[in-house]
Amino acid sequence: MDYENSVKYLDSLGLFTVKLGLKRIKAILERHGNPERNQKIIHIAGTNGKGSVCEMIRAILTEAGYNVGTYVSPHLERFTERIRVNDKEIPERDVARLTKKIKPLVKKYKATFFEAVTTMAFLFFKEKNVDFVVLETGLGGRLDATNAASGMISIITNIGMEHTQYLGNTTKRIAREKAGIIKNNSVVITGAT
Repeated sequence: MDYENSVKYLDSLGLFTVKLGLKRIKAILERHGNPERNQKIIHIAGTNGKGSVCEMIRAILTEAGYNVGTYVSPHLERFTERIRVNDKEIPERDVARLTKKIKPLVKKYKATFFEAVTTMAFLFFKEKNVDFVVLETGLGGRLDATNAASGMISIITNIGMEHTQYLGNTTKRIAREKAGIIKNNSVVITGAT
């Protein structure tokens, strides 16, 4: 499978399909040896500013000499923008290789596009032996595929009315979903009031 066909396959999973829950991704990650474990994860949720916060943290850590994996969504021009190490996009050959690797389990568990790509990111970061993973949630937090990992730092940028059909129709309910990324014994940073 080449890069173009890999991206077509991933897109066929439904680029904007939302199936909240952690059961599928946890099963897929477990079958791949739980690549998300033992990684220092900085997990970012919120309504606006997540991407900017990811970039600032990545830049600071990279400048300090750390090997930093960054996972963001959506991509603006190229699929490879989503998964980066030290601000270098994942090579197309690695997208093709990892798509081939995850495809059987993605098919078995009927995973979404976002669950498949999140799995690829964790596998790639483990292979690259990153010091830190800067991880942006896709939608919400508590039931977002990125929440299969345990962050050592949880950042919530702000809370506003968004995706009310999935997250709830009040800022309190949406805040509860975003706060779902907070783990025991983790540091929490927030700009939300």
